[in-house]
Amino acid sequence: MKQIEKNSLLIIVGVVFFTIMFGIGGTPLLDPDEPVYAETAREMIQTGDFLSPRIFGAYWYDKPPMYYWLVALAQLIFGDNEFAARFPAALMASFTAIMVYVSTAHIFNERAGFWSALILTSCVQFFYMGKAAVTDTTLLFFMSGALLAFMHKRYWLMYICMALATVTKGPIGIVMPGIIIFLYLLFMGNLREIMRMHVIRGLLLYFLITSPWYYAMYTVHGMEFINTFLGFHNVTRFTTPEHANRVTFWYYFPVIILGMFPWTGILLQSIKESLFGSRIDDMRQLLFYHIWWGFVFIFFTLCQTKLVSYILPMFPPLTIIIGWNISRMLTKFRHNTTFYSWMAGSGIMFLLLGIGWMVGSQYLPEASFSLIMLGFLTLLLGFAAIFTLWYYRDIELSAGIHTLIGIVTMCVAFAFVLPVIADRFSVKSISSVYTSECQQDAPIYVDKFLRPGFMYYAGKAGTEMLPKTDALQNALQNAGHKYILVRGLEYRRVQKTMPIPDNVSTVKEISDIYLLEKK
Repeated sequence: MKQIEKNSLLIIVGVVFFTIMFGIGGTPLLDPDEPVYAETAREMIQTGDFLSPRIFGAYWYDKPPMYYWLVALAQLIFGDNEFAARFPAALMASFTAIMVYVSTAHIFNERAGFWSALILTSCVQFFYMGKAAVTDTTLLFFMSGALLAFMHKRYWLMYICMALATVTKGPIGIVMPGIIIFLYLLFMGNLREIMRMHVIRGLLLYFLITSPWYYAMYTVHGMEFINTFLGFHNVTRFTTPEHANRVTFWYYFPVIILGMFPWTGILLQSIKESLFGSRIDDMRQLLFYHIWWGFVFIFFTLCQTKLVSYILPMFPPLTIIIGWNISRMLTKFRHNTTFYSWMAGSGIMFLLLGIGWMVGSQYLPEASFSLIMLGFLTLLLGFAAIFTLWYYRDIELSAGIHTLIGIVTMCVAFAFVLPVIADRFSVKSISSVYTSECQQDAPIYVDKFLRPGFMYYAGKAGTEMLPKTDALQNALQNAGHKYILVRGLEYRRVQKTMPIPDNVSTVKEISDIYLLEKK
């Protein structure tokens, strides 16, 4: 029967909230993105202006306000800390996984929904993004909500979710789900369904929700807002690369391979079976998920600016396809076959990741023991998963071990590895040195990459230095007492081009981040 079960729902809720909420307040905010959202929310509270996002005391139009509002609310409830900054993202990620369970259970069967939710929760990329103080999981929740609402013919809810996605990250909140839905109806030869979707009234509802903030911003800031937000952060980012070294057609292939761990080994088999081995009724439903993940992949592959987080919307449909496949195998095969492709794929991934953790210990000596132990744990659990497939031929047990591998390895990484290496990716510790040991009335020059975190932890914006320019050279050479906060990579680049003045000394160096003083 296509329905949810109380016990399964309780298991999903418990696993999801434990996994996603685990450790979200235990590490400093990682530069440069996480401090941006925490600081912007803090400045909203300080200024009492919840309309116009600002950072360093200046307006900026990078994103709509939804996540800033959520973080500001969390800061008012939990205080101004790392937990509050990450809690909204973690909550939205948790709700997304639960929503996948409920939706998939009704569309296919309860077992498919159960495994889809566990698979999504235990994927490396979803696990990580669910703990990051950025907008992506909030967008994912609303965008997935819109697409799943369409599948259940809850069209009014679909428009509401599209609107909230637009208030989260801009026009992509309606453009992407709208195109996916249109393509699905086109492939199904059912464009007449559009007439039943209350399009005119639905769009009126959409604009009723989205237009107040956009209109208010235009009223206050005029064309500067339009040109910066719509022009640069939407159109220009699509057509012009922000990171030229990432403009490759294959950029997202390794992201998917690693991001889907520990389920990469069964991904291709699941896609193949869903396309060629499904019943007609299931095939009609599965086609929607294929169009969903396929369009997201093509869209962001064509997009000139590429970030790992962009393809997060691919993960719900891919995990639903895998969940459906596991449910099919449990019903059809269970104990009477061996799944060589799954064994081979998982074996390669476990081996590579296990060795990868160990090799990483050579480059992160402060976490070497933890990384070596994590590598051994990955290999051990991976062997157990493959052994159950080969010897016992037990799909459910093997799937459970795969879930355990994803959750345990990443929880161990967050509990024992990330706190040790956090100073490599956060200025929290060196900001504490600055506030306790440096003269606060002297000017400070800050690497652009480190500036949001320094503002959040030290309470000062400083003067921005753009990497790979003359900014650092000028700061080192110009007269006057000052402090300089710079990454080691940039500092060494400048050392190759000029001698460092004798009156420049290192106040503190932490994990290749330098706090310099020029007297």
